[in-house]
Amino acid sequence: MIKSANPESIAEAAEILKSGGLVGMPTETVYGLAADATNGQAVAKIFAAKGRPSFNPLIIHVTDLEQAGEFVVVNDWARAMSQAFWPGPLTLILPKKENTQISELASTGLETLAVRVPAHKVARALIKAACVPLAAPSANASGTLSPTTAAHVYDSLGDKVDIILAAGACAVGLESTVLDLSGEAPLVLRPGGISAEDISKVLGVEVRYDAGDSVAPKSPGQLLKHYAPNLPVRLNAIDLKEDEALLAFGRTKFMIGSDFPAELVCNLSENKDLYEAAANLFAMLKVLDESGAKGIAVMAVPEVGIGIAINDRLRRAAQA
Repeated sequence: MIKSANPESIAEAAEILKSGGLVGMPTETVYGLAADATNGQAVAKIFAAKGRPSFNPLIIHVTDLEQAGEFVVVNDWARAMSQAFWPGPLTLILPKKENTQISELASTGLETLAVRVPAHKVARALIKAACVPLAAPSANASGTLSPTTAAHVYDSLGDKVDIILAAGACAVGLESTVLDLSGEAPLVLRPGGISAEDISKVLGVEVRYDAGDSVAPKSPGQLLKHYAPNLPVRLNAIDLKEDEALLAFGRTKFMIGSDFPAELVCNLSENKDLYEAAANLFAMLKVLDESGAKGIAVMAVPEVGIGIAINDRLRRAAQA
């Protein structure tokens, strides 16, 4: 059931979490499917509801760096990153502490944990009300488009979620940047709104992107086929094939005529604003996926800044 996020519904959702249930939780990135990260049975419900591979680790959402330090070993890099970007769309991978309370299933048996402090006021209120860290991947069937509204969550998971807290569309619209700080050098395992260049400025060292291992991922979002609509996706399109819908970026005059059906075109950003494009990406892919077309042609998006994250999601969506 969908309920508008308010103190009463947040308190109800917190009780559901304490009793081992699942909650659809708004964040600034995408809606998450939250469960008590210390309850192995509750975490198992996440994997079952999503149809998520059991080797794909989950992100643990906490209130602040101090709470994160109860579960992971916090190093100087982590302190610098948390000061610069938390609360916000940044996930840190750090070594697990011995005898951590976090369910082994959440970390899929790895020696590391992915932790994040969300910026969304509802997510933060829910964590505080539940008094437990929350494991929360995106609230959708595994491998499909990530949800950016409460309705998207219900469309994908339905009654598998005990309650969905509705708080409008997500501001960022892409999953968090995942930064691995557990090794000798910092690595971005999943691009997001915070770029490797942004991170380099804070840490004072070169930070690289690393796609990681799609067979045994260390981070969410590393599976080769991910964020995928049902229709085939064709990237860097400069023309349209028969029965294709268009996911545009910028001007479309050279691609479509004035008589092109309006329901077969969505423009990520007519003004070529990459942040607007990121916020619109999953919602517009969903609209075109349900348009009756036979495929989706996607215009090129610049590979700079958050455009790197947009293109990462598009490439994974386009995998056959």
